[in-house]
Amino acid sequence: MTEKPLSLLEQPQWRILDQSSLGPQFDARQSFAFDDTLCASAGSRTSPATARTWVHHDTVVLGIQDSRLPFIQEGIEYLASQGYRAVVRNSGGLAVVLDEGVLNISLIFQESDKGIDINRGYDAMWELVKVMLPEQAAKIEAREIEGSYCPGSYDLSIGGKKFAGISQRRLRNGVAVQIYLCVTGSGSDRAELIRNFYERSLKGSVTKFAYPVIVPEVMASISELTGKDVTIQDMMLKLLTALKNLSGRIFSSSLSMDEQLVFEKNLARMAERNKKIGID
Repeated sequence: MTEKPLSLLEQPQWRILDQSSLGPQFDARQSFAFDDTLCASAGSRTSPATARTWVHHDTVVLGIQDSRLPFIQEGIEYLASQGYRAVVRNSGGLAVVLDEGVLNISLIFQESDKGIDINRGYDAMWELVKVMLPEQAAKIEAREIEGSYCPGSYDLSIGGKKFAGISQRRLRNGVAVQIYLCVTGSGSDRAELIRNFYERSLKGSVTKFAYPVIVPEVMASISELTGKDVTIQDMMLKLLTALKNLSGRIFSSSLSMDEQLVFEKNLARMAERNKKIGID
C-alpha cells in the first residue's frame, strides 16, 4: 500500500514576507516580480518554503489574454475613470480586482526531483483556506464557477458563490501558488467592474479566445458569506497560526541582497511588458 504524500503545507519551516499593509503606493508589478524572485530562490535551495502576503489598492490585474482584447485601451481608460489602475501580470489567467478588501497569498515551494503535480499545488492552497476558515471548511468547494471573473477549476466557493481564485506560476525549479481572497466588501460590485471592462474592451467583437460572460451575483466576499465582519488582519492571524501549527516554525524575512538584485531585473521585465500595451 502506497503512503499518502505529506501535504505541501507541512514544511520544516515557513519564511514569511508580509506585504499586506504597504498601502496604496505598493504597485502590483512589484508583487509579480517578488514572486518570480522567490521562485528562483526556492528553486536554487537558497530559501525555504515561503508565504508572501500582499494587498494592492484599486488595481485590476489583467492576464496575457486580456492584453489582446480588440479595444483594450478603451477598457483601461474605463478602469481609470473608475479610479483603478491596470497592470498586466506575467502569467495566465484573466482579469481580477484587487483592493484593500482582498488579501493575496503566495506559497512558494521548491520543485522536488519528482516534481510537484499541478493539482497538488492547488490542493495545498485549498487545504490552507479550509484550515483558516474551520467553521466553513466543509462547505468550501473547489470547482469552476461559471459567470465569475477569471474562472478556473479551483475557484473556491460557498453555496455557489465564489470568494477566491487560485493560480500557479512555475519558474526556475520553483513553484508559486497564488490566491486572491475577497475578504471584505462586495463581490458582485467587483464583478460588475470587470463585466463593464470586458464590454468596453470587446464591443461585441467575435474573438478566437472566449472571454468570460460575467454574472456579478455569483461572486461574494468572505464577510458577505459568513455574515461576519472579517478583516484582512483577522485572515492574516489565521494564516500565520495555520502555518505555525503545520510546521512548528515561522520566521519573518525581507529579501536578501542577492534576491534584491534579481528582483530589480524582474521588475524591469514587468515594466517592459506593461509598456508594450501602453501602461506606464
